[in-house]
Amino acid sequence: MSIKKQFLKSKPVCKVTFTVPAETADTVFVAGNWNNWNTNAEPLKKLKNGSFKGTVNLESGKDYEFKYVIDGEWQNEVEADAYNWNDYACSNNSVLQL
Repeated sequence: MSIKKQFLKSKPVCKVTFTVPAETADTVFVAGNWNNWNTNAEPLKKLKNGSFKGTVNLESGKDYEFKYVIDGEWQNEVEADAYNWNDYACSNNSVLQL
C-alpha cells in the first residue's frame, strides 16, 4: 500500500493518490472523515498489475482519518502518517497529515 501527496501551488489542495496491492480483490474503496465514511464514495480502479489506484483532492493544512474497504473488510494503510484510536470501531484509523 502507498500514498502519494501532490500539493498544488495555485490553491490549498493536495492530490492524494492511494495505491493498494490487492490482486485477489474485486473492489477497493477509500472511506474517511472527508466523505462521512461512505464506503462507496471513493472507488479505486483496478489496474492490469492487480493493484487498485485512485486520487482524491483534499484541502491542505488538515488531518484526515481514513481506512480502505477491501471486499467489505476495513484495513489500515501501513504507510499512514499516524494512527488515531476510534472508540466506535474499537480500532485505529489511518491518518493523513496534509
